Amino acid sequence: MSNAPEVRPPVVTPARVVIALCLFAPFVAMLWVGSYAKVDPAFIGIPFFYWYQMLWVLISTALTMIAYKLWQRDQRARSAKGGASE
Repeated sequence: MSNAPEVRPPVVTPARVVIALCLFAPFVAMLWVGSYAKVDPAFIGIPFFYWYQMLWVLISTALTMIAYKLWQRDQRARSAKGGASE
């Protein structure tokens, strides 16, 4: 027998789908400029165009943190089962 580690194809799990969505959502929100290229509604005198983008900085941070925690949990579950880490 060879000592080479077993190569397994990537596994798609519900947790990994949620991770992908958490990381993909900010890109879609920022690339869809037509949805926020306007002045109103202003928030404390700041045009919508600017405060919407700043809000997405906070949302992106939260989504990235959620994705990271889910990834850690997924990796711990896989290593507990004896699966190879990818």
